[in-house]
Amino acid sequence: MANKKTMMHALPVEAYTSQEWFDLEMKHVFSKTWQFAGLVEDVANPGDYISVQAGLNNIFIIKGRDNRLRAFHNMCRHRGTQLLRAVGKAKKAITCPYHDWTYDLEGKLVSIPKKEEEFPDLCNKELHDCGLNLHEASVDIFKGMLFVHPEKNAPSLMEYFKGVEPHLGPHIPEELVEYQEGYYEKEIKANWKIVVENNIDHYHLAHLHEGTLNMYDHDKAQFGWVGPHYWFYEPLVEDYRKDLKNASLTPVIDHVPEDKIGAYVPWFFPNIGLAESEGTWSTFHVTPLAPDRTLVSFRTKVMNSSEWEFTKQAAKSSMSKIWTKYGAKGKYEGDPNTDPMASGDFMEEDVYACEQQQKSLQSPMFSIGAQAQRGEYAMEKFQSVVKEWIEKYKD
Repeated sequence: MANKKTMMHALPVEAYTSQEWFDLEMKHVFSKTWQFAGLVEDVANPGDYISVQAGLNNIFIIKGRDNRLRAFHNMCRHRGTQLLRAVGKAKKAITCPYHDWTYDLEGKLVSIPKKEEEFPDLCNKELHDCGLNLHEASVDIFKGMLFVHPEKNAPSLMEYFKGVEPHLGPHIPEELVEYQEGYYEKEIKANWKIVVENNIDHYHLAHLHEGTLNMYDHDKAQFGWVGPHYWFYEPLVEDYRKDLKNASLTPVIDHVPEDKIGAYVPWFFPNIGLAESEGTWSTFHVTPLAPDRTLVSFRTKVMNSSEWEFTKQAAKSSMSKIWTKYGAKGKYEGDPNTDPMASGDFMEEDVYACEQQQKSLQSPMFSIGAQAQRGEYAMEKFQSVVKEWIEKYKD
């Protein structure tokens, strides 16, 4: 096992390897912060619902008959059975699959099978007045994204994101449409914090991604913190920007001003980021599964253009000399189908680096050699925020 005194800057190595630390984070970080659940269009109509794991809590959002969004803990008040699966449409009522206890879309108990026979002393009032309605949680919207909080009277989401919006890109996600081919999901064999730290590590961009993200001017990157949240922006290199109409892989979003084009990659504490470019707006959701396993998922939105427009843009890009110069190239030579470092895919490069680092944490020889003053400072700040949340609530 790693030396217990070995640190990852602000946190001990055990924070990345032990079940004890993982359990603390589930209880004190993910169960007490606003958690990304999906996009507003996921629950467009009455009866539509989605569910999400928020630390120790499984929570679902459902749209009521009054078109209001509500959030509830996903458990029957009878025996605790999970009520709803991950996603669904046009639900008229919420019925437990175990014993058919039924709730309306507002979370009120409306039916108990064989109530008089099996539960004669349970309640002589209307069922919804018996104190057995669903446990309420909180739901709110930010930039077209749905967030949930396990508490019924949660702190304000707008207060949580106070000061962040000026650092986001000029995109209007509510006016964009989801690009199904842009969906990405993968389980990474690394702790969730390693995945986050990789995302906010400016130092690695020009090195690990020298052939995949070299269209951005990394030396001109700007980044910092607003409360517990990280913001990041870097412009395109000049010759790529000048030929953007030809070089871009997707149609350029028409409401993005030319002087605002670049990469906006903020990270909202604890586990949801954005990736905003000239042609796409994406969410990057990190879900901890175990001390050494993390699920990551991307959802991407683009301008509402025809398939023909995307086909034409891809053709222009493939013939562009600028794309040939800056287009994705693997860091090493090899089989791009089996070697992530030869894939020409920056996500595969990141996954590889994260998993290799996680492996090294078990070595008694592991230690942090140095910290890049500018390019890696965000990692220590992020670790400090995690530590603060745990110490704030830890018994």
